[in-house]
Amino acid sequence: MLPAREGRRIDWEAELAVVIGRRCRRVPAERAREVVAGWTIADDISARDRLYRDAPLAPPFGFDWFEAKAEDTSFPMGPGITPDWLVGDPQDLAIRLRVNGETKQDASTADMVCGVWDLIAAASEVATLEPGDVIATGTPAGVGGPRGEFLAPGDEVTVEIEHVGVLRHTVVDSA
Repeated sequence: MLPAREGRRIDWEAELAVVIGRRCRRVPAERAREVVAGWTIADDISARDRLYRDAPLAPPFGFDWFEAKAEDTSFPMGPGITPDWLVGDPQDLAIRLRVNGETKQDASTADMVCGVWDLIAAASEVATLEPGDVIATGTPAGVGGPRGEFLAPGDEVTVEIEHVGVLRHTVVDSA
């Protein structure tokens, strides 16, 4: 659902999401797979109109990631959890996003800046991970913002990740 405000610029971000299966803390990257229950698909919807702060205290505080990503309908996920043993190598999966049938993102998880195991290790250094916790792994090139393309009411979004599944959602206006 799109937020009810003028000037909204809502963008898509196809992402592989890892679902934690065992409580863990300070997991080394080489053992990270041991704590994974499975995998799912996320569309990390981003409000580009809320990303930049008007009057930051200093340049490093110019972005407001919370406000840009935390609206009620910002993170469609699913359609279920694919067990880890069915996925194979999560660092070698095709990932595609289409809006109204037009391919916008087409990449591989092999192109990730930071690998899944390193993400789990880093997250578990900061916080205890609990069963059911979800870590979104980042999006490939092809988001709409740089092209000036944003989601509109009626758009059909499809995110497909090899061996994980397909997530479909329709964009609706809150009005």
